[in-house]
Amino acid sequence: MTERQAEILAVLAKLADAWNDGDAAAYASLFTEDADYVTFFGMNMPGRAMIESAHRSLFEGPLKGSKLEAGGGEPKIRFIRPEVAIVVSGGGSSLSGGKPEPGRESTLTYVLVEESDGWRVASFQNTRVSDPAARAS
Repeated sequence: MTERQAEILAVLAKLADAWNDGDAAAYASLFTEDADYVTFFGMNMPGRAMIESAHRSLFEGPLKGSKLEAGGGEPKIRFIRPEVAIVVSGGGSSLSGGKPEPGRESTLTYVLVEESDGWRVASFQNTRVSDPAARAS
């Protein structure tokens, strides 16, 4: 693993830690000022301020005590420029704070950019994993 890949993974770990601590400010601080955050149901939260505000409401309400956990093997990190990386990763969550719950697995796509003070997420999309064939039957 390269040093730059390790820096990217450290950002992802900080995101999970901030979520697991219910810390909306710390979570949002890892995004660029003009980031786009697309939820698993397609809602876009534009900008760091919106990301923080929305997550504060979530962490104090329906997602209070929820936990994130990485999954699906090692994240795929691809540098499209030295200062821009695309990451595709798996993950899951638990509303009860335990192990990830069935049906809450996601494929996560991040675009990270290197800023003067480190890497930040410029774009994020959470896509819930589903089996269309199973739903058709």
